[in-house]
Amino acid sequence: MIRPLDEAAINRIAAGEVVERPASAVKELVENALDAGAGRVVVDYAGGGKTLIRVTDDGCGMTAADLPLAVARHATSKIDGSNLMDIHSFGFRGEALASLGAVGRLTITSRVAGQDGAAITVAGARETPVRPAAAAPGTVVEVRDLFFATPARLKFLRTDRAEAQAIAEAVRRLALAEPGVGFTLNELVEGAAPRVILRADPETGAPDQALRARLTRILGREFADNAIWVDLERDGLRLQGYAALPTYSRGSSVQQFVFVNGRPVQDRMLLTALRVAYFDVLGRDRHPAAVLNLIADPERVDVNVHPAKAEVRFREPEAARSLIIGGLRGLLAGGARRASSTVAGATLAAFRPGMDRPAPQVLARSLAWQAPAAGFAEAPSARVEPAAPQGAETHPLGAARAQVHENYIIAQTATGMVIIDQHAAHERLVYERLKAQLAEHGIATQALLIPEIVELAPPDAARLLEAAADLALLGLVVEPFGGGAVAVREVPAILGQISARGLLMDVLDELDQIGVEGLKGRIDAILSRMACHGSVRAGRQMRVEEMNALLREMEATPNSGQCNHGRPTYVELHLADIERLFGRRG
Repeated sequence: MIRPLDEAAINRIAAGEVVERPASAVKELVENALDAGAGRVVVDYAGGGKTLIRVTDDGCGMTAADLPLAVARHATSKIDGSNLMDIHSFGFRGEALASLGAVGRLTITSRVAGQDGAAITVAGARETPVRPAAAAPGTVVEVRDLFFATPARLKFLRTDRAEAQAIAEAVRRLALAEPGVGFTLNELVEGAAPRVILRADPETGAPDQALRARLTRILGREFADNAIWVDLERDGLRLQGYAALPTYSRGSSVQQFVFVNGRPVQDRMLLTALRVAYFDVLGRDRHPAAVLNLIADPERVDVNVHPAKAEVRFREPEAARSLIIGGLRGLLAGGARRASSTVAGATLAAFRPGMDRPAPQVLARSLAWQAPAAGFAEAPSARVEPAAPQGAETHPLGAARAQVHENYIIAQTATGMVIIDQHAAHERLVYERLKAQLAEHGIATQALLIPEIVELAPPDAARLLEAAADLALLGLVVEPFGGGAVAVREVPAILGQISARGLLMDVLDELDQIGVEGLKGRIDAILSRMACHGSVRAGRQMRVEEMNALLREMEATPNSGQCNHGRPTYVELHLADIERLFGRRG
């Protein structure tokens, strides 16, 4: 038997789509405040948002006549309904306030400048008449006892702490979307002063300066100091924001913030494009950090595909994907020549002793005790390396002075010193050369005088031979040799003398990850594996001219700040930091 649902049930069902948890309510209310032109937004919550949510703004406010319409379903001031593709505001459905009034106790107090204030209350979809109220210009929306009308939903909420963290995350995302607006987030605890969770004052200046200041406040100075400004345009789309250096990667996607026309989204296509852009410079277990806003004509983006507006659909998705991947790769190729400051910071921290530095007078007595005995004309000298080429120290990576443990190059710069991992650095250089050869005219091969026969398990041999045609394009020519054996006839010339078996095992490992059918789309992964075999190995002694040649090539090569697995290839230490380690300054 089919029968219509009553209005209260309809409202509660609709509310379940829009208000999933307290953080959803906060997001909707803050977005309403931003749409109202707020310059400052204050969010208070208690009990993880289950007990109380209050959002206060200094926006345009509403009149007494507006309030009943504000809490009605599908009533909005943001669109006229004639074109759902021309959306310029955060909200447009007219559902949020009605949904909150259906599942909680909602009170709205508002005043338009120059008029009297008014308030309205809706509890469990039951509305009270509008009443006069004292209020500052703007709006205060208060939700108490969220989901009291749908108690079953409360059972599915997480702990107060987890819900509070979700609220903070929602506010952080909106604060990043609107650097020019001030945000304050307070946790209210009975019998105690409010605890400020977040405070971000309005930022001014050019878009890059304002966003950088907001990033510093929300994500920390380390992110801001290790990120590259992005401002790219292609095919009528524009990408702005900050993308972190590969060596500032994270163990999870916690610092990935993507916006479309300023709207925070969790769009799978955009996040995948971000991941692909960093594929060449990050290990599989690392995640890029970025805050990016994709700006497009609203007619080219459909934001009406998800009740919470968390996903969008592009009319030309490939154009958006291409801009993110190609644009970021180009920027990283230039900006990623430098290593992140966090690498140097971690290095300096490792150098510092585990105990507190002694008092200055104790340090002075200790140094006096260790001074050379009377009669020495000068302190014993360290081994002197040959003089560096004229002007070499003015290069970004300086002039090579020594090699230690047959793997680390010590170079002197104009402002300090650089420690280079020779194997990691050369691995990146070989990889970039292989990519350049492949793009220009194909990878040059070297035929082995005597083909190397490699015995493999029959399934491994079959998988390798299935990919033989594609591998030949990469300079690796293999043929069947009976049973589980394969003959390696040619290898990329740039790799020099290598172990063919070791190379094949690495290629097989990569094929296990990407599959034979995915090889064409992940050629760089195979080249990365090959590059490892053609690199200067740890344990090889290098002459000074070889070390300096490596430094100069690093300076001219894209992405040389990290190896193929995302680890830093060098650490730069400034002289002032080194002097502080020895108590000479600060």
